[in-house]
Amino acid sequence: MSRKQDTYTPPYQNLDPATSGARLGAPVDTARFAKAASFCERGRSDLAKRGYSPDGKKRLRKFSTWEICRYLIPVAPAHLRRVLKGNPDLPQGEGAGGSKWFTLEEVLSLRNHFSKEGMASKEYRPYRPEGAPAKVTAVANFKGGVGKTSTAAHLAMAAALDGYKVLVIDLDSQGSMTSILGGKVEDEWSTVFPLLAKDYAQHVGQENIVRAAAGEAPLPLDETLREALTVEAKDVIQPTHWPNIDLIGAQLNLYWAEFQVPVWRMGARGWPLWDALSNFLENEGILEAYDVIILDTPPALGYLTINALAAADILLVPLGASFLEFDSTGRFFDMLYSTFASIEEGENAGRRKAGLPEVKFEWDVVRALITRFDANQQTDLANVIQAYFGDFMNAYRQEFTALVGQAGEQVNGIYEADYREFNRDTYVRGREAFDRTYAEFKEMLIGTWWRDEQEMKASEQEATSDG
Repeated sequence: MSRKQDTYTPPYQNLDPATSGARLGAPVDTARFAKAASFCERGRSDLAKRGYSPDGKKRLRKFSTWEICRYLIPVAPAHLRRVLKGNPDLPQGEGAGGSKWFTLEEVLSLRNHFSKEGMASKEYRPYRPEGAPAKVTAVANFKGGVGKTSTAAHLAMAAALDGYKVLVIDLDSQGSMTSILGGKVEDEWSTVFPLLAKDYAQHVGQENIVRAAAGEAPLPLDETLREALTVEAKDVIQPTHWPNIDLIGAQLNLYWAEFQVPVWRMGARGWPLWDALSNFLENEGILEAYDVIILDTPPALGYLTINALAAADILLVPLGASFLEFDSTGRFFDMLYSTFASIEEGENAGRRKAGLPEVKFEWDVVRALITRFDANQQTDLANVIQAYFGDFMNAYRQEFTALVGQAGEQVNGIYEADYREFNRDTYVRGREAFDRTYAEFKEMLIGTWWRDEQEMKASEQEATSDG
């Protein structure tokens, strides 16, 4: 029996140079980039609006009785119906019979009712100690495509569904997080840029008081810096279609901060550039106005990322279960050490001479998180990564499911997806992937608050005993 001849020819062989040249088109000049950018902007706008209402605004869907009782409020459906019937002043939802649908505002109102009238043994509202400041979480890695924005967005949405008030700050000039949350950002003056500029301008103002007393010429303040002094955080914070998520958005011009910050630093060597973000969070009441602040960072260890890391209480580092992403993440940790250790060393030499407290960077908790995990193909490598990172690693590996991809086509998070558009099992599995990630994040969140509370009580007891 004769074997059939193999006639396969690789597609890269026998290519004709003349035909190849004819397919190239004309040489490309810079104007062609502008045309491509214009097409992409139009397409981005059209695709982003897939998840919008007909009036061009993004709106959050409603939540069914099944979802509320399964995921949001620990109460049985029958009991919820009895409570609604007995309290006509409470939101009653839309729909007939047992299938009612509620806005998230209405769900939050129901949470408040059950927290006052429900069983003491159940958690109707999430834990946060009285008077404790918000916890700031940075999601960072200088490797692109590891799921930073997706992780940050879903943590924000999960925390909002859990009852927390959330502020999301988009520090990536690509603005993907801003698109997910339906933000509108005209220029850099609607981003964190003017707040960073304001911090520098305030430092220069204080420096000039000292220089005037010493008879020295003042440092200059240009028009941009003078204008930045008039900007407050509330001027750049915008509401989103989520009633308890606010946003400071980003757009392409925010990238200018990466060039401007070092210029400012050269103008005033004493300006602690890494504290600019922390300062406005603390000085303008942001830490009191919110429960959770989530920082989505660019895929680079630039000045914006350094500000985010310096401001963070919790640092999450997403990575895929691949050698390249593991290798890149190890280098990211190495750069974190080099960057912040050098800042400490540079600042503390002078501070020790002046008898001032030393600079010390510290985070409540740092965790690496495996994203887009495929258990069939990546388990062995994920186990190796887990072994090397040890206690730096989240226990749960965030699986990529069909729900994630389908929701992404609508520029939505999975928590915005209507389960009626999916197979019920697909929805439950997809939601569980992020619910478990949020559960580990919430454990870090409430654990750090609890630890802070215990330390405060211990300090108060020590002060009382000393007195």
